[in-house]
Amino acid sequence: MLALDLSGKKALVMGVANERSLAYAIAQKLRAAGAELALSYQAERLRPELERLAQALGGALLFQADVTKDEELDALFQGIGAAWGHLDYLVHSLAFAPREAFAGRFLDTRREDWRVALEVSAYSLVAVARRAEPLLREGGALLTLTYYASEKVVPHYNVMAAAKAALEASVRYLAYELGPKGIRVNAISAGPVRTVAARSIPGFATLYEQVGKLAPLGRNVTQEEVGNAGLFLLSPWASGITGAVLFVDAGYHILGALPGA
Repeated sequence: MLALDLSGKKALVMGVANERSLAYAIAQKLRAAGAELALSYQAERLRPELERLAQALGGALLFQADVTKDEELDALFQGIGAAWGHLDYLVHSLAFAPREAFAGRFLDTRREDWRVALEVSAYSLVAVARRAEPLLREGGALLTLTYYASEKVVPHYNVMAAAKAALEASVRYLAYELGPKGIRVNAISAGPVRTVAARSIPGFATLYEQVGKLAPLGRNVTQEEVGNAGLFLLSPWASGITGAVLFVDAGYHILGALPGA
């Protein structure tokens, strides 16, 4: 089996919340390939869990950074620079919208819910990429996580769908601007996975069941499969890929009229 050796590479993973999060699955794969890791977390209340996960990932560095606060983002990348001097990979797995925004109609989305969703879920990629740029070396890569609702209607996803569409547009523009420096920017569009965040979306259990039945592979995907795809897109194996959205959804995205419809 062809081995991937990322020894000496430095990776910042933003958005690890627990062992079931997709960011953690990607972090595990990076660590197994030999990369050194740093994790960022949003608030002090999350630190105890992140300390435990950091130890499981080989003693990853920990930084607190709320992406809505410029001073905390500045401190994060100053800390990365002081600790490592450079950065090879950045994983952006950050998304949030108030719970009420998922419960009602998209038509009734409040201005503040729209602002929060777009700021945390889409603008944050631009904000971190700008600060990471001076640290990233040629051959470096950024990766974010999106979802199929950016293209097609998924009931209840509402304003987060708009945020994911903005995120995917940001991937393309960042790939265009960072490409001359040899830095790649890509996204994974994962199928429904039973993460804590996903379960908070109304109707998720039904969606998960339907996708598992209708997807061409006849099942849902796993955290490990998303982790493997993330490792691939970050690594030199994907050196010719940038500005792309890779679907890891057991093929669900290719369906038009659903079977039996």
